[in-house]
Amino acid sequence: MGGQKFEYDESGSTFFYFVLSFLALILVPATFYYWPRKRKEDPEKLAEQCQCPSCLKKKIIIEQSQPYKNFKNFLIILAIVSGWVLLGFLTVKVSQFDYEMSNFDPYDILGLPPGATQAEIKKSYRKQSLILHPDKETGDEKAFMRLTKAYQALTDDEARRNWEKYGNPDGPGAMSFGIALPSWIVEKENSVWVLGLYALVFMVALPTVVGTWWYRSIRYSGEQVLLDTTQMYFFFCHKTPSMPLKRALMILAASCEFDKRHNSEIIERITDNEEVPSLLRDLPNLGEKNKEQPLCRPYSIKARALLHAHLSRMKLPEDTLEVDRRYIVSRCPDLIVEMVNCVNQLIALAYARRIPRLPTIETIENCMKLSPMIVQGLWEYKSPLLQLPYITEDHLKYFTNRKKHIKSLLQLAQLPGDERRQLLRFLNDEQYEDLVKVLGNMPYIHFQVNTEVIDDENSTVVTAGAIVTVTVLLQRTNMKELFGDSSIREKNKIKEEEENVEGEDKEKDKDKKDVFKRPVWMKQGKKMQKKGKKVVKQVKAAPPTPPPADVKKKEKEPKKKDEDGEESDANSSDESGSHSDASANESRDKSSPEDDDDDQWEKFQKRLQKRERLEGRSKSSHPVHCPYFPLEKQEFWWCYICDRKSHTLLTAPAHVTALVDSHELQLRFTAPRWPGVYTLACCLRSDVDILEVLSGQKPKPECFRGG
Repeated sequence: MGGQKFEYDESGSTFFYFVLSFLALILVPATFYYWPRKRKEDPEKLAEQCQCPSCLKKKIIIEQSQPYKNFKNFLIILAIVSGWVLLGFLTVKVSQFDYEMSNFDPYDILGLPPGATQAEIKKSYRKQSLILHPDKETGDEKAFMRLTKAYQALTDDEARRNWEKYGNPDGPGAMSFGIALPSWIVEKENSVWVLGLYALVFMVALPTVVGTWWYRSIRYSGEQVLLDTTQMYFFFCHKTPSMPLKRALMILAASCEFDKRHNSEIIERITDNEEVPSLLRDLPNLGEKNKEQPLCRPYSIKARALLHAHLSRMKLPEDTLEVDRRYIVSRCPDLIVEMVNCVNQLIALAYARRIPRLPTIETIENCMKLSPMIVQGLWEYKSPLLQLPYITEDHLKYFTNRKKHIKSLLQLAQLPGDERRQLLRFLNDEQYEDLVKVLGNMPYIHFQVNTEVIDDENSTVVTAGAIVTVTVLLQRTNMKELFGDSSIREKNKIKEEEENVEGEDKEKDKDKKDVFKRPVWMKQGKKMQKKGKKVVKQVKAAPPTPPPADVKKKEKEPKKKDEDGEESDANSSDESGSHSDASANESRDKSSPEDDDDDQWEKFQKRLQKRERLEGRSKSSHPVHCPYFPLEKQEFWWCYICDRKSHTLLTAPAHVTALVDSHELQLRFTAPRWPGVYTLACCLRSDVDILEVLSGQKPKPECFRGG
């Protein structure tokens, strides 16, 4: 290798090989990913879509929002087709080079039949050399060289032997190395142009592209939200630990994405000077006199007014404020996710004693409530029935009578078909079918919670300070399965009666003494610690008799839920496990070490499978009926564990974005260091639908054992 010479390609064949392979490397994936395809929609899904005027208008708006889509697709097709045409041309060119090099026939080059005499060979050579010699006007250097090689192969003995043996009069070809660039690049006449091109690409274009990308990327967070907006969220959420819903909406409207100084997509019109004040007069309790920065700036007041008008479903001027409303509303879901993340980080900092104020669970839940409100264009206090097509405020009177009082979507779904049709008699048949489609496609969640302490000898017993892993299994079905089923409603009535009794007992105990005012993981007073120890003693003293354990296991069957703020027992398996410690210890003593190793290996394999399932994260679930939201929206959820008594959050909210049929997620938190009985709640909240509480179910108390 040391003696090899690297030369530029004189004939140009190597360069064509390089261009051919490089072009194919780009064209194949580009054709696969960028070729415009018309989405083939399933006829069954099309039949299930709502055909109400609002949904049809939304489809037209989405199509009109991409005016250059057809022209863009045409340019993409033209570029890809041109690339494939160029690839075919290069392939033909390269094949010609290969044909010339591999098919060397001296008789064919001299135009003689095989077996011609030496005199005929010399005569043909002289005749063609007079035509092909480079000094002649008709000369061709490459053709003359081939003619000379052919003549030597038939007249020179050594050259003839090489041709007969190797197919080349020059003998066997040696390995050569070359640079796949044409030689004109290093010619003196072209050196200035080549250096100028290098300087333009590597000293101007590349730094500009990288600098632009870097400048844009450092301005945004992981959710593609401006960092200035994130800092503002941190400031106001820390300033207001207990944030009401309207305050959260005010902060959302002050996002820098709605300010023209930070976002060039914002349009400021002259007509805003007349239309915005007129809109402010029609909206009560807007808080436009607030003097806080940037809540008092004009862009913030305008965005706040448009959000209030959107939630009130007010009609706006089509060409001005309506266009601004669509843009602001379309940006809100990502901003709300960022706001929830900011509150969650502030809570983590408060636990670490880095900030003095701890945001309450109501603050982060109010931020979450903004998402379904904006997606559905509906205030939280309004009836959830207004999410259905053709239902207006004037129609709500039909849902209240002496026999039936329908307040929720679940109650409407559980009605028999005849009663539902009679109730919705103000709709014609087509409108009624659309309403039933939308109602039937709404989510109904089966909510199952399992609590364990991983890497512990007894995973069902929660000790003080242990890392508790809560595995939540969500199974989604449609509400159409509940059509005519009234059994769930009857169960919920029983549960509500039990809760009312428990609530009265709790109020009596609270009047005597409020025990857990502070979060369970913060330091408690001495009196609280004593009381906690007393509770633990009582639990330990309770005999682990089999009948009560069986009763509690029956009570802790997986609950079915479909709600806005959905609560479940975050420790459904722990309490029953604490009552069966004795029997578990006996069986552990009887089992052999080999069985223990097998059990541990099975648990380890299950944990690995869970991790593999939980690692993948997509953003495709189910489309949502939201005619007042200007974009297509998928169905997402938040799942978290909280302590309702101390108004605190225990785990970071998990954003579930791939709940198609079923989804499993894990939530982890540290058990309190002080032994006692704690009541925790595992909550599931939708970010697209304002769903009613299916049951006001209170989670069972959890006993954390010390030591």
